[in-house]
Amino acid sequence: MVAPSLSRTAGEGAERSEAGEGVHAPVTARRAGEKPLASPAVRRRAWDLGIPLQFVAGSGPGGRITRQDLDAYAAAPTAPAAAPALRRRDGVEEVPVIGLRRAIAEHLQLSHRHIPHFAYVEEIDVTALEELRGQLNAADAAREHLTLLPFLMRAMVIAVAEHPQVNARYDDEAGMLQRHRAVNIGVATQTEGGLMVPVVHHAETLDLWQTASELRRLSEAARAGKVSRAELTGSTITVTSLGRLGGIAATPVINYPEVAIIGVNRIVERPVVHGGQIAIRRMMNLSSSFDHRIVDGWEAASFIARVKQLLEQPAMLFIA
Repeated sequence: MVAPSLSRTAGEGAERSEAGEGVHAPVTARRAGEKPLASPAVRRRAWDLGIPLQFVAGSGPGGRITRQDLDAYAAAPTAPAAAPALRRRDGVEEVPVIGLRRAIAEHLQLSHRHIPHFAYVEEIDVTALEELRGQLNAADAAREHLTLLPFLMRAMVIAVAEHPQVNARYDDEAGMLQRHRAVNIGVATQTEGGLMVPVVHHAETLDLWQTASELRRLSEAARAGKVSRAELTGSTITVTSLGRLGGIAATPVINYPEVAIIGVNRIVERPVVHGGQIAIRRMMNLSSSFDHRIVDGWEAASFIARVKQLLEQPAMLFIA
């Protein structure tokens, strides 16, 4: 009766061990890249449980993974991933603020010290505007590419004709407000040397494509360091935009001695109520700042409301 017991195959003995009928050898560590040993039944169960066998330590002969090893691994809590070693950082880097960067800093300090800012943020549905802009760009690819800024600048030109108080410069020492008929729009432009504000002079004389062309020319000159002093002076109102990085809202600093600045935030698609229905629309905020000594809240709100109307119904830009 002993012989049949000794004639069992090694596979049958492994199955007895996996069922808990044999004595398990100590857990054997596998070398990196070594294929884990396991019977077809154990591999099938690991597949069902979604457990990669290379992570399971084997206690069977030669490091073979048993059913008990698999069950123990499945029951064990998952250990959190080891956090990367955090290095202490010391030292201070001193960067002298000189040249253009110092001039920008002093100008902003002057603006913030002299002007009592107040911010006004308005939400604008630019769905129709973006559709029109895409159609105009597609209709004639040879013409200057239109971004949102030429439309905004055209809307500002129309709106300041009705609200001249915002298209002005204030000499606070003389107590004199200079309301300009010309609309000279400064465009805050980021360069390697810092923020510069080249000026689109007499924007009221330019159509959308001419405005886009002048914007491109000035921004390229500013970034190349070739913009002239005349192209950096004489603005009567300023617009600033961070494009896709524009955030939700901001409080832009007025370009002293002007009394208003219009900030463009990024366009996002989100559900809104439109025509009594929930619809996905392209929405954008205008974040503006005004000099409260010169521009009252009602005046600022009325000016931005007019800009909003023109941008939400962009066909009016061509007839106003």
